[in-house]
Amino acid sequence: MQQRLVWVLGLLVACCVGTAWIMTNGMGAPSGDPQDTGSSFAADRDPGGNPANAFGFDKHQAMANLVTICSLGPRVSGTPAFGKMVDLLEKHFTALGLQVERQKFVVRQRSRPQPIEMVNLIARYKPEEPRRVIICAHYDTRPIADQEPNERDWYKPFLGANDGGSGPAFMMEFARHLETLKPVVGVDFVLFDGEEYIFWNQNHPNGADEYFLGSKHFAQTYDAARRAGGKTVYLEAVLLDMIAGKNPIFRYEGHSWMQAGPLAQRLWKIAGEVKATAFQPQFGQPILDDHLALLNVGIPTVNIIPTAPQLAGSRFIDYPHWHRLSDIPANCDPEGFDQVARVLAVWLQRLR
Repeated sequence: MQQRLVWVLGLLVACCVGTAWIMTNGMGAPSGDPQDTGSSFAADRDPGGNPANAFGFDKHQAMANLVTICSLGPRVSGTPAFGKMVDLLEKHFTALGLQVERQKFVVRQRSRPQPIEMVNLIARYKPEEPRRVIICAHYDTRPIADQEPNERDWYKPFLGANDGGSGPAFMMEFARHLETLKPVVGVDFVLFDGEEYIFWNQNHPNGADEYFLGSKHFAQTYDAARRAGGKTVYLEAVLLDMIAGKNPIFRYEGHSWMQAGPLAQRLWKIAGEVKATAFQPQFGQPILDDHLALLNVGIPTVNIIPTAPQLAGSRFIDYPHWHRLSDIPANCDPEGFDQVARVLAVWLQRLR
């Protein structure tokens, strides 16, 4: 989720086309969308107000998961704390009956003297089903808190509770309810390593450090398998990033809208149905993030992330503790977990 791309013509086109679409169609997908077929969860809403959480997702348990993950300390790629987190998550998903794979790969960051082994963790529900969707997030924490005003604070222990911890915490709880939701497609929970294994290296002779190492490896592996005749096909994907901030606002992220607009429309329409008010039909900033690697290999992917409004100047992440030492569990809130869960539950049930 790094520097904004400078949009000129593309930004204007997205804003004009999107605004016209919203005015004509509201928050949701165009009429006649073959995937918008209704769902048992959406049908069980409380007509008098708040949606009934019919499938049992426990936002407080998701929050407890976040606290447990953060109790391991900073989970920087290649560190013992990161390894303990991988063990914890593998044990959890295996106990739920999911097929778990550690997708290992070796990288050398440009500013680092030695290569390290990284691990994408993939937990598969209905692994025999070739038609699949992805729910993904990164689970590494940044080595430095580079948004702290005082550079001397950058190298203090940085927990990354929301930015790095919220994705796996959500998946741990959401995966418990797949048997209740009974999606007809397979579901892969994918946790990317190396999303921001980035060090202070502006003047490094080898160039800037590389972002999104795990998602690039995952996407390249999938693309190579498809070209070799593999049967697995990913229909769609949703990337979760920093979903546990207090009073989150999830706007249409720019790349998601431009490259996976129908999926974005469908998700925000569902949000309106289940009264997930954090999902606002507004245009947010385009964010460089893990979804770009998936989009580049043809997987329609939407990034659910607290983006700042499109015309917010230099600010592009709407989370005050982003890359700061204050990104701790006490500054997180379970409401974002709950709203995202309700939206994704209906999305999964409507896929055909």
